[in-house]
Amino acid sequence: MQTEAVPVARWRVHRRLYDWMLRWAHSPHSQAALFLLAFAESSVFPIPPDALLIALVLGAPRRWLALAGVCTMGSALGGVAGYGIGRFLMDTVGLRVIEFYHAQRYYEQVMLWYRQYDFWIVFTAAFTPIPYKVFTIASGAFHMNIWAFAAISLVGRGARFFLVAGLLRLFGEPVRRFIDKYFDWLALAFVVLLAGGFALLRYAR
Repeated sequence: MQTEAVPVARWRVHRRLYDWMLRWAHSPHSQAALFLLAFAESSVFPIPPDALLIALVLGAPRRWLALAGVCTMGSALGGVAGYGIGRFLMDTVGLRVIEFYHAQRYYEQVMLWYRQYDFWIVFTAAFTPIPYKVFTIASGAFHMNIWAFAAISLVGRGARFFLVAGLLRLFGEPVRRFIDKYFDWLALAFVVLLAGGFALLRYAR
């Protein structure tokens, strides 16, 4: 019974963070909040900024390009901050972040992936549900070329957020209702995708 309580508690924490994030959609500072949350998610914050991006695009569909751009820039710059953590603060902040997300095993696997896939692994993490923050920190720790890292992060994150915003522009409100109603299942699916993404990359070697 105790082992089941831990995942349930985590889902509840994620749900509260998700609801808190959505409240920023009704703030006059919503665009700044989107930038800052996207920035933080690239290194420390657990909830992807897609949730707030969805709410803002639904509220102002004609601004979907601008909002996707804000989210992309915040996330890409946050990735550079994560890179800095790995490059200069790995033994203190970087390891604490990885331990907090129980990603030690993934971090060790990333070392192998970098040797084989180099820049491509960063793009994969930027675009897919693979935990981007682990890769931003790892990129700094492995001394990846900062300019190449920044460029690939910008392209990968941009592809993801512009795709999300574009789909919302086309399909609108039903997407938000679906997420609100099935958030717990989506969170579970997100974790499955995380594990599946790592497994796919591991076996692709």
